[in-house]
Amino acid sequence: MEASSVSESNIEKWSTLKEVQEYLGVGRETMLQWIAKRNMPAYKVGRLWKFKLSDIDEWIRSGGAAESIDAE
Repeated sequence: MEASSVSESNIEKWSTLKEVQEYLGVGRETMLQWIAKRNMPAYKVGRLWKFKLSDIDEWIRSGGAAESIDAE
C-alpha cells in the first residue's frame, strides 16, 4: 500500500506581508500596527512575516480590524 499523502491543492500557501497588504488594500505600517496592537494572526519566520489568508479572513470577520488603531 502507498502511504497517504497530502495533496498540494489542500495545502494553503504562506503569504508575505506585501501580498497581504495588497489583498487588504492597506499599508505596511497599518499591517505592523495590527500585528502589534490588534493580534493580527502573523508568524515571524526569521526576519520575515508570513500569513495564512484563511487566518486573516477569520480575524477580519471576528472584528479584529474593525476599530481604528489611532483611537488607542
